Amino acid sequence: MDSLATVSHLDRCETQRADPDWIAGQWIQPSSLLVTVSADGRVSCAADGGAVSEAPPSGVFDPDRHYLLGRWAGRAVFVESGTVPTMAGLRDLLPALPEAERELVMAAVALVNWHRTSPRCSVCGSATEVRAGGIVRHCPACGRDRFPRTDPAIIVAVLDPDDRLLLGHQMVWPPGRMSLLAGFVSAGESLEQAVRREVAEEAGVTVAAVKYLGSQPWPFPRTLMLGFVARAADTIITADGVEIEHARWFTREELGQAIEAAEVGLPGAASIAHRIIAAWRDGSLAEPE
Repeated sequence: MDSLATVSHLDRCETQRADPDWIAGQWIQPSSLLVTVSADGRVSCAADGGAVSEAPPSGVFDPDRHYLLGRWAGRAVFVESGTVPTMAGLRDLLPALPEAERELVMAAVALVNWHRTSPRCSVCGSATEVRAGGIVRHCPACGRDRFPRTDPAIIVAVLDPDDRLLLGHQMVWPPGRMSLLAGFVSAGESLEQAVRREVAEEAGVTVAAVKYLGSQPWPFPRTLMLGFVARAADTIITADGVEIEHARWFTREELGQAIEAAEVGLPGAASIAHRIIAAWRDGSLAEPE
C-alpha cells in the first residue's frame, strides 16, 4: 500500500500560540493565509476549484472567530467559519490537492466543526471562551479547558481464504458505490475489537487475524480513520440492512470488470479506503498475521 502521510506539513505552533499578541501579529503578516469553511463543510478555493485559496486575512483580528491552524510552508494559516464566492466540497476538492494541502484542508474543516458544535461547557453548560488561537475553549464558570475532539473509526479490508475482498454498499450511497466496511470505535473497545464487531454487525462475517495498516484524518465531521486488513473465518454474508444494504466478495478480475462496466464505483483517490483497495488490487497489501 502507498504509505500514508507520516510527517506533518503543518507546524501547529503549540508554544507560540499561548501568547495572544503573537497570534494577533501573525494575522497582519503579508504572507498569512485565511481559509474559510462553510456550515456544510465547503472550503474556499481558487477560481478554478483546484487549490486552496491563498486569500490574505483582512479586517480586524477577532480571536473568537479567527482560529490559527499553525504555520504551513512558512506562512501563518488562519481559518474562519463563513462563506466566500468560490468554494468547493471536500469530496471534489481533496483529490485535486497535493498531500500538504490536503492536511491543511482537513485540519481547517475539523477545527471549524469543533467550534461550531462545542460552544458550551459539557460539564456545567456555561458559554466557553476561545483561547490559544482556537485550540482551546475555556469555561470561565468551572475553570475547565476543552480541546478539539477526534473520534477514532476503523476501516478494514476483509479477505477470505481465496484472497477475495469484501465490499459493501451503504443504504445512503448512490447506486453502485461500494467500499470497505468501517465504523466508529465504541467506548472501552480496542481497535481490533472494533474491527471484529463492525464486520460481524454489518456483514455477519467472523474475522480471525487482524493487522494494522495506517491512519488518515477524515473531517466528517472530525474522525481519525484507522486502516486494517483482516482474514475472514467464514464467507457467508448477512448484510444488516440498516447501514449495509448489500455486500459481496470480489476477486481482482471481478472487481476490475465491474468497474469497467460502471457497475461499481470506488471511494475517491484521496481516501484511505482507495489506497487500501488499490494495494489489494496490485498485490502489495500486507497479509494479516
